[in-house]
Parts: sequence; C-alpha cells; structure tokens
Amino acid sequence: MTSNPVIGIDLGGTKCAVSIPVGDHGVQEVARFATSTPEATLERLFAEVAALRPAPGTAFGISCGGPLDAKRGLILSPPNLPGWDRIAICEQITARFGGRAWLMNDANACALAEWQDGAGRGTRNMIFLTFGTGMGGGLILDGRLFEGTTGDAGEVGHLRLAPEGPVGYNKAGSFEGFCSGGGVAQLARRALAASSRPSHLRSQPIETVTAKDVGLAAAAGDTLALEIWRDVGTRLGEALALLIDILNPERIVIGSVFARCEQFIRPAMNEVLEREALGPSLRACRVVPAELGDTIGSHAAVAIARYHIMLASSSR
Repeated sequence: MTSNPVIGIDLGGTKCAVSIPVGDHGVQEVARFATSTPEATLERLFAEVAALRPAPGTAFGISCGGPLDAKRGLILSPPNLPGWDRIAICEQITARFGGRAWLMNDANACALAEWQDGAGRGTRNMIFLTFGTGMGGGLILDGRLFEGTTGDAGEVGHLRLAPEGPVGYNKAGSFEGFCSGGGVAQLARRALAASSRPSHLRSQPIETVTAKDVGLAAAAGDTLALEIWRDVGTRLGEALALLIDILNPERIVIGSVFARCEQFIRPAMNEVLEREALGPSLRACRVVPAELGDTIGSHAAVAIARYHIMLASSSR
C-alpha cells in the first residue's frame, strides 16, 4: 500500500479503527479490531499503522472519549477505557512513525467531521450535538473549532434544564438527563412506573426498557411512547433556544438518537424554539440530523488531522 499523508485513529471503548481519507469528503476504514488493554491494543494499532507505510511527515488524528489532556496528547482514564491512565498516545505514535499527531475528544472530532464532510459543510458557525449514549457537543465558531480555555468547551450535557429529573452527567434534570439514550430510557421507566396505562413497553421488565424500545413503540403508534418523545423534544427545544440565543449559529447538527427519531422529536422541539428563541437568530439557523451515521468515528479521526493541517497552512 502506498504512503498516506493522513491517518485517522478512532479509539473507542469496544473497537479501534484506522482510516485514511478518500477524495475530498470520503474515508476508507482499513482496519477495525476490538479494544482491550492499552498494551495489546497499541501493539495491534502500531502494526496496522505500519502496514500503511506512513511517510515521515504523516499527520495522525486520534479521536477518543474524555477525559483527555489534548495539548499533551494524554488519555486520562476515560470511563469506557479502563486501565488507559496517562497513556501518551501521540508521543508513542510519533516516536515510531515520525510526523505529527493530535488527540481530541470525540465530540469535538465529530463536530469537525460533520463540518468538513457532513451536514455542516459550508457553514462558519455550527453546533454539533452527539445525542447518543450521552449528550456532548462541539462548537465551530467563526470558521474554526472553539475548544475553550481548558479544552472543555461544548460540554452542553451538563446544563441544568430542571430542578429535578432524569440523571445525566451526574446531575439530575440536566440536558443529558433528558436528551440522551440513557435519559430517554429513564423517562420511559419513570412514565411506566407512574401509571398503569397500556403500552407496548410493558411487554418487558421496566428496568430493561431502552431508548430503542421507545422508538419502536412510537413507530407502532404507542401513545405513551409518543408522549415520552414529546417530553424529549420539549427539553431539546429549551436547550437549543439557549444555544441559539448565545451563539447565533447558522446550523445545529444533531446525531444518533435525533437522527433516528426526528419525526417524534421535532414537532415539540420546533414549538419551543418558536416560543423561546430570538426570532432573527432562529430564522438564521437550521436544525438538521447528522449525515455521517455509523462512519462518523472514522471521519472524525481523519478530520482532526485535516483540521490541524489547515490551521498550520493558514498561519504561514
């Protein structure tokens, strides 16, 4: 295989993927394997990278869940990566292969991916929201990623939307508590426990109900499930109104659960936005589902390297 000037590494709790760019907006995943201990995973990772014959000037982008010290290239014991404590992944890669390597939290990396290759293409001010297992965010402001003083900008899931409510980000009533896969499951379990109304969701133990189950029930016309999604849409609208008023984006791109269940969420979301957000800012902003789907992790890792190459060239 020929040398590649950009190599992306998506390091997740269950899998690690190595990818290269294809054309202007595509990626090719060249390797995927299970994540395990740091030693075993890095050994396999280095072997896969070596097979790509990276040139001395190769740019490596590494996407990983936090906490991280991105400036020093350190992985700092993310909850989904037990044992990965103070792993200097950027230093280890450049020591073996040369070039430069950059580490970034996965929400910011996914924001870059949707900005470069997906639903945010062509914008200068964009917000990306994960809306997956949790609720994370990435901010593209004035044509570049905004990371904040400590690299923690965009942690919108920690915003409190209500004094009480489902727990997310270790905070009851948080944006993540209401708008995440785990949050939707909590809302469903609360609703089932609070009433005896018939529902498809009662066909299984309450404690096993997931967001996917609520989506399937809603698709079948289950009124309780539809009410749960309306609650989710209301809270999403409240949070988006705050973000629109403060940041005045031209696009908000939302992934995962929103992309799959938009039809159940959007009506209530739009009602709240019309009521709560500043009119001129709202009219200038489109709220759209993410486009990259299951490939977003590979796009994100490549996007990190491309972004830093762009920054370097613009500073010359």
